[in-house]
Amino acid sequence: MAAAWGLSLAAAALRAVTPWPRGRLPAAFLWPQVLRKTSSSSPHADEWQIHLTDSCVQRLLEITEGPEFLRLQVEGGGCSGFQYKFSLDTAVNPDDRVFEQGGARVVVDSDSLAFVKGAQVDFSQELIRSSFQVLNNPQAQQGCSCGSSFSIKL
Repeated sequence: MAAAWGLSLAAAALRAVTPWPRGRLPAAFLWPQVLRKTSSSSPHADEWQIHLTDSCVQRLLEITEGPEFLRLQVEGGGCSGFQYKFSLDTAVNPDDRVFEQGGARVVVDSDSLAFVKGAQVDFSQELIRSSFQVLNNPQAQQGCSCGSSFSIKL
């Protein structure tokens, strides 16, 4: 992961000076392994998956209509270095991976997938808040107490 982390920093620096569409480098430049197809018999096939909990599926089916889905992105920031960002969207981009379960869809771009591969997306409803959140992220070393930001394993 250290090599990918270094590549990510270099790519971020290039983004600042390179006029790529949408301000991003092509996914094949950043994460070529994301574009490689893995068979279900491969021991690493599950590694590049995002798992949806039953509460996540149920809530998404309640709030989405037609082509809408939940988009999960990872951005720099938060109290631990990186933060999860959730939004409803309708456009699937060429570098996106779609994860579907029970009719509910979560879409993750290839840059963000490297930071959340193998994680679970959950919907939590508590007395003071209700939110989608990432649980059991194998790429996270530690997170903040509210669960919205994390630092990565190097």
